[in-house]
Amino acid sequence: MADLNRDGIDDGPVVERTTVVNTGGGGGSSGLIAVIVLLAVLAIGYLLYSNGTFGGSKTEIKVPDSINVNVN
Repeated sequence: MADLNRDGIDDGPVVERTTVVNTGGGGGSSGLIAVIVLLAVLAIGYLLYSNGTFGGSKTEIKVPDSINVNVN
């Protein structure tokens, strides 16, 4: 048999045990989805900013010097 503490006395049979831990599975998919959504929002924001939608370029307002009104 087995002398586990080396004192010369048989301590009995050695039993091997295995512990299985269930982690629920699929826990990483929500993090991946969050990263993809974040990248999509950043890409759309960059496209809108570069087109001037968010004021990325200067704003020009043209006002005519005079308005001609004809009344008959």
